[in-house]
Amino acid sequence: MFLSALTVLGGTAAVTCGSTGCELLDHWDDPVFHLRWPRVLAAFVVGGLLSLAGALMQLLLRNPLADPYVLGVSGGAAAGALSFSLLLPASAALYSLQSGALLGALLATALLLVLARRSFVNEIALDSGTGGVRLILTGVMISAGFGALIILLLALSPDAQMRGTLFWLMGELDSSDFVVSAWLVLLVACTWSFTKAAALNVLSHGEVTAHLLGLNVRRLQVSLLLIASVSTAAAVAVAGTIGFIGLVVPHALRLVIGNDQRVLLPASVLTGGIALTLADLLARSIAAPVQLPVGVITAFIGVPVFLVLLARSRP
Repeated sequence: MFLSALTVLGGTAAVTCGSTGCELLDHWDDPVFHLRWPRVLAAFVVGGLLSLAGALMQLLLRNPLADPYVLGVSGGAAAGALSFSLLLPASAALYSLQSGALLGALLATALLLVLARRSFVNEIALDSGTGGVRLILTGVMISAGFGALIILLLALSPDAQMRGTLFWLMGELDSSDFVVSAWLVLLVACTWSFTKAAALNVLSHGEVTAHLLGLNVRRLQVSLLLIASVSTAAAVAVAGTIGFIGLVVPHALRLVIGNDQRVLLPASVLTGGIALTLADLLARSIAAPVQLPVGVITAFIGVPVFLVLLARSRP
């Protein structure tokens, strides 16, 4: 209830406040309303997707430092976006960035599943630590490969396109082309996560325990990885790579409300959405009329917050 009320208040503040200050919008057809409302919807769905994906990845890898980008999805998205922006005409620059990001993220996910399939051959592989390490190392290598490709593409990019591309890579919420699709992905991800919350609670106690209690651990792990990866892909396609939301939000909530997935997962979606909506409000306001990349704001806030949480958490 508290998070729902905070969501309404945060959304209202984001719509009514901006670079010109805070003002009451007298009419639903106010041009300012039509400019800000799609951006608020984009910020909330991206924050919700990233936070949910982060919570699922931390559960899968049993690592509180895992985030949605740990397995190379963001690298694939960035490489895909840059590739499409070079191949397609400048008139379709924004659309090509987002289309390429989506396809690149899905390619990275497919590549991860193929390369790391041995991690799921044994249903209790991740519980021993070997499968989890192999999965993370596979993701790190995929990220490194895409990172090299990104540097090459940036070197080949025309100067006229590079500034817009770099701003998008740092987090950009100006376009709403994929927002409807992102909301559909969030709906599917939430439906799966909330219906599987009881099974995920069992999985959080270890794969051996879950296996002994009759769960199909391999199927649950693969499904979890797919949901987290597709959620990340949808978020990156809408807004580029925005850091720290998927790392800090679920980690902080776990310290506050515990590790019950029936509570943690919906709280992560709402809190992540609120956090990114308010971060975008700051990005639009603090250097007005210049709009900062929202990824810069999340990094500036996320780093000290995470360090404080890390210092206060139990060793």
